[in-house]
Parts: sequence; C-alpha cells; structure tokens
Amino acid sequence: MSRLLVLDVVGLTPRLLAHMPRLRAVAERGFQAPLGTVLPAVTCSVQSTFLTGSLPSEHGIVGNGWYFRDLGEVLLWRQHNALVGGEKLWDAARKVRPDYTVANVCWWYAMGARVDWTITPRPIYRADGRKDPDCYTHPPELHDELPPFPLFSYWGPAAGMPSTRWIVDAALHLWRTRRPDLTLVYVPHLDYDLQRFGPSSRRAAAAAAALDKVLAPLLDLPDTTVVALSEYGITDVSRPVDINRMLRAEGLLSVYVQDGMEYLDPWVSRAFAVADHQIAHVYVRNADDLPAVAKLCAALPGVGSIVDKTAAGLDHPRAGDLVLEADPDAWFTYYYWLDDAAAPDFARSVEIHRKPGYDPAELIFDPAGPAAARRRAITAVARKKLGLRYVMNPVGLDAGARAVRGSHGRLPSSAADAPVLLCSDPSAVRAEVAATDVKGLLLQLAGLTS
Repeated sequence: MSRLLVLDVVGLTPRLLAHMPRLRAVAERGFQAPLGTVLPAVTCSVQSTFLTGSLPSEHGIVGNGWYFRDLGEVLLWRQHNALVGGEKLWDAARKVRPDYTVANVCWWYAMGARVDWTITPRPIYRADGRKDPDCYTHPPELHDELPPFPLFSYWGPAAGMPSTRWIVDAALHLWRTRRPDLTLVYVPHLDYDLQRFGPSSRRAAAAAAALDKVLAPLLDLPDTTVVALSEYGITDVSRPVDINRMLRAEGLLSVYVQDGMEYLDPWVSRAFAVADHQIAHVYVRNADDLPAVAKLCAALPGVGSIVDKTAAGLDHPRAGDLVLEADPDAWFTYYYWLDDAAAPDFARSVEIHRKPGYDPAELIFDPAGPAAARRRAITAVARKKLGLRYVMNPVGLDAGARAVRGSHGRLPSSAADAPVLLCSDPSAVRAEVAATDVKGLLLQLAGLTS
C-alpha cells in the first residue's frame, strides 16, 4: 500500500505555483483543487480543522492564541494537543487499522499527540534567561539522530531557508528509518518574504522558486502519495490597525507599570483585543459595554466587519465577545502603549510567548535603523556564545509595523491568492476541497474508508 506524505506548504497559492514546476508536477500526475479555508485563516485554526474535520466552534482553536479566561492571561502558540477538541485523523485511521503509524514533523499542537513520531521546535529555556535552539522529539532517542535545529532561521529577522531545509531533511530521515504510513510535514518558508515584501513582490516569486527545489527530494519518494496543501493565502497589505490603542484611548483598556514599562492588564480592562494577523478577538468584561465597544470598533479605520461568529463557525467560549475582520489591505497590531518610551522590553524582541498578540514586525530588522538593529543582534549572539546574559532586540515598533507588506486571516477575496490543494493520486479527484473535508480525503487516500 502506498504511503502518504502531507506537505503543509503554508501560503501556497495559484499565484505562487506559477514559479514552482516540481509542485505543479504533483498536480499534473493527479489533480489540483481550490481549498476552502476557515475563519480565522491562521495556522493553528486551519491545521486543527484539517486534522479533525471540524470547525473552530467545535475543536476550539479560535486562533493562534486567545485570552485564557480561567488563567487571566493571553497566550499564543501553546503546544499541547489536548487543547484541540474532536477526533484526530490518526485516531480515525486506527479505528480501521490499529497498527497505522503516523509521524508529525512540525505541525502545530504536537506535544502529547497520539502519533508514533514527533519532531517539533522547542528551545531550551535556561535558568539564567538564555534561550538556546533545540527541538522536542518523541520518542526521545530520535533527538540525537538529528542535527541542531536552526531556531533563529525558523522565526525572526533571520528567518529563511535553513529551517525549512532542516524540516525536509528530518522528514526524509523519518521516512527512511521508520517508514511511517502517514507523514505530516509543515513547510514554513513562504511565510517569511511574503509577509516582509508582499505576495506580488519579486522576492515572493523567488522564495517560491527556491522552495520548490528544496521540496524535490520529498516529492520524489517512491511508493508515496503526495498531498500538498496550504492553510491560507497571504495578501498584500499596507495599513496596520492599532485596535488596542483605540480601546485604551477610550478608557476601556488598562495597563499596569513596572520599571517604567507598561503591560496589558487583562484582569481589569473593560475591553482589549488579541490581535492575530487580520482577525482580532475583542474581550469585553461586562455585557453592558458590548454595544458601545462594537460601535467603536466598527468605526475604526481598517476594520472591515464584525464577524457573525455563528455563521463563521467560530462561536466557541474561547473566542472574543466580538471578532473583528480587517479590511483586505489592513492587519491588526497588538500595540497598546501610547508612547514608545513606555513599551515593554519584549516589544523590541522576538518574543512570541510574551506578546499578547501576533507581531509580524519580528520578521524585519528595525526599519528605523536596520544597520544598528543588525549590530545589536550580532552583539547579542556574541554574548550568548560567551555564556553571558543578552537581549536580542532587533525589532522595530511603529516603523516595523508600517514595513509589513503581507498578511492573512480573512477569507480570500481572490482565487489567485487563495489556498490550494495538490494531490498525486488522480483517483481521488475533487473539483474543490473544503478544509473540513481534508481529514476524509486523507483517510480515503490511505485506503481507510469504504
């Protein structure tokens, strides 16, 4: 029986496929279909829909992060698979074939997933505050079979091809040494230059062409059915929308101050937003404030609409009391301070777990002084190598936000920038595939449905 390889080529669209002949050859052997994504069209939500066949209102992953009401904290990029509700793909497969084996290479919510092999980024957080690149593997002995994970090319201003090449090589290693029946591989490279420069840029086309070559060894595996799909398409943007600054100016968002730095105070704020690309979850403490907050949000330039959560399949207790969708050319910042001098120190760092929202400016050396930002980064790396404490602070604030040229999260308005699914098996041809249908399609391709 043919093995199954599923490549999550994040950001893959028909526009970019024009520069990717090796991936197009997959569709030429089988088929290509538009992929209907879900709202929000962001990694954690869409991957969870692929693997459960259900919407965020059921599996509960309403974004890349949300306000954990029981903890009183905004947390993004959690990793425990128990956060995802519903029956997972591998559990459905094993109902039919109990010995069915699965490998997960960098798909999200990997920790604790009931798969046979797991590889996922996991830095070492030292007691003195240092963060060292590393990965988590299950079983543990797999760890020492792999080279060091290039964490700083996985995210941040230096993000680029080395991390994707490492992921491809790790997937090849698993395929050759363990022979999983199903291998899930997350391929991040298109996320980088498309957000930095926009999908219509020359840099985006070059990134697609370079990725196509790196994927070639996976596409050439024998006796393997290949599925390549994308969670979303990235679209051109030019306007950051400061939703939290508006809420603060209206007296709804509160901060507390330590050592001259302002921190979001979600415990007492009447309203605040968790910004996630082109979607923002607005949490409102008192129901009586909802109409006024909704009116303020709807009037803010760059806000396209207030989402009907029920119609969007997003009506879940984790979701904001209001969910905002940005205009097509806009995206939401998490910024809540009104003076950069009062910004917390993590604002200028690549710090995905401390920021109460997503920050694409982390991909760009501070445009207000890129040379100085690079020098700061080099100095920090040198201190790190000497075993000294260091601060990595290359990220710009408002200048960084204004430099972002690509975003996602809305449902696509253009077929050229919409996600797509490619499959090497023509027997499973579909005219279109909904995100909720991906689980069933993969079970069919694996021969696990009637």
